This record gives sequence, structure tokens and C-alpha cells, in this order.
Amino acid sequence: KNKKKKKKKKKKKKKKKKAGIPDPDLLIRTSGELRLSNYLMWQLAYAEFYFTDVHWPDFDREELKKAVERYNQRERRYGGVKEELKGES
Repeated sequence: KNKKKKKKKKKKKKKKKKAGIPDPDLLIRTSGELRLSNYLMWQLAYAEFYFTDVHWPDFDREELKKAVERYNQRERRYGGVKEELKGES
């Protein structure tokens, strides 16, 4: 019985850690890597990805501006397809 209570407490703690923190809208992956490595796999379901060959130590303000500009040019669909979105407007 005690083990079940401990497991429930652990689950609640994990949920509390995430409470109030929104899922990311943009993931920037440096160094030319094209994989997530299971990093925030569920939270990134509707995120936009930006991949760059620039290595992390060289990723500066200009590189960040490029990533944000590219992000701002994208059409966010949140899992929908273009046809579905056209019918809503």
C-alpha cells in the first residue's frame, strides 16, 4: 500500500513541475543535428523546428534572429491541414 501512495505522490510532483509552463513553440537544434533524441518528445508535438549547422558556442544573437525570422514566416497549423483551416476562415 505504501508503494502505491509513493508512486501517486511522484506522479503529482511531476505534474506540478510542468504546471504553468507552456509547451515550446520553437525548437532550435544546433550543430547540424537532425534528431530530437527523445528530448521533450510530447511537448514538442506542435512546435516548429529550426535546424542549423552553427555549433552551440557560435550561436549568437544574429543566429537567434535568423531562427525567429524563419519561425515568423511559417504557417502554424497545430496539427490541422491547410484545407481544414481554409474552411474555418
